[in-house]
Amino acid sequence: MNLVIYGAQAIALGAYEAIHKLYPVREISCFLVTQRGNNGESLAGLPVVELEAFARGLSAEEKERTEILIATPENIMAEIEKSLEDHGLYCHVRLTSQRWAELMSYHYVCGQEFLPLSALPVGYHRAGMHLFMAKFYRDKSLAGGYSMPEWVTPIQVGAALCRERVANILDSDGEHISGKNGNYSELTALYWIWKNRLLTGAADERWEYYGLAHYRRILELSEDDVLRLADNDVDVVLPYPMPYEPDIQVHHERYLKQEDWDAVVKAVSELWPEYMQEFSAVLQQKYLYNYNIMLARKKVLAEYCGWLFPILERVEELSIPKGKERSDRYIGYVGETLATLYFMSKRGRLNIVHAGCRFLT
Repeated sequence: MNLVIYGAQAIALGAYEAIHKLYPVREISCFLVTQRGNNGESLAGLPVVELEAFARGLSAEEKERTEILIATPENIMAEIEKSLEDHGLYCHVRLTSQRWAELMSYHYVCGQEFLPLSALPVGYHRAGMHLFMAKFYRDKSLAGGYSMPEWVTPIQVGAALCRERVANILDSDGEHISGKNGNYSELTALYWIWKNRLLTGAADERWEYYGLAHYRRILELSEDDVLRLADNDVDVVLPYPMPYEPDIQVHHERYLKQEDWDAVVKAVSELWPEYMQEFSAVLQQKYLYNYNIMLARKKVLAEYCGWLFPILERVEELSIPKGKERSDRYIGYVGETLATLYFMSKRGRLNIVHAGCRFLT
């Protein structure tokens, strides 16, 4: 069978790298996209081909012998399947977020990069965990069944900006920046966790680990994974990083204007100049921690927040236009880059492991 990957961004590139390493006998001929758009002409040395042209160049027999791995966000997979079948391509399979995580776990453990939590021995102490799930009042209901673990608590983000309530905990309670949700996205919840749960006197001694997830994206941890945390002295659990070609500096150009990026660089250089040399190295590699999702020991998460939020506040001041004059989620994107910088620079000092990030539909 001829194997083709549908998609040309981080999910597809990660799938290609894993398959190429784990199953070198499987030849992948190209990446498929509906339209080229802002995708490059090639990825990982393979051509990026539009579906219409690809299907037109195949005979009926070749279409039967073509296997297509759909490696895109899950919310658009059904639409892609219909397009494939409209073009006579019926042999296709979804690479769900769960399957992608499984592929990454073997890929990374074989390469000794980004250690999977599942690679650690199962312990005996069940760590106390409190993972907050950011919800927004406009979120659509989940269609698929998903049993939420008892250690997950919803928190409404942007609660100061609306009257509708979708969670018992609001990011507008206590000390907060809820009104900045239009720029900070889920980071208004992380700020709330920092100020109202992690600082001295606020932290509950029952919980060893605190963290943040999204309404549709959550760290997928089994009961065995929970038992791996404390006894293996895990400091941080992050989603598997996603690869971008040629590096994450180029990836930023899709989401941030140069003026905003200049503000990020200036803010880091002013507040944490000791990170600047490593910042350049991080930008020139291809792995990014997406989504601002993490689980960490209380002290570790508090230290990260104390490093992160002053930078973001300074970025708002330096931005053109300033953060208070806009609402385009750019601070949330900046947060992903800063999380990558911070935790990659701490790899020798923190015990960082990785888990799948499940997309809930």
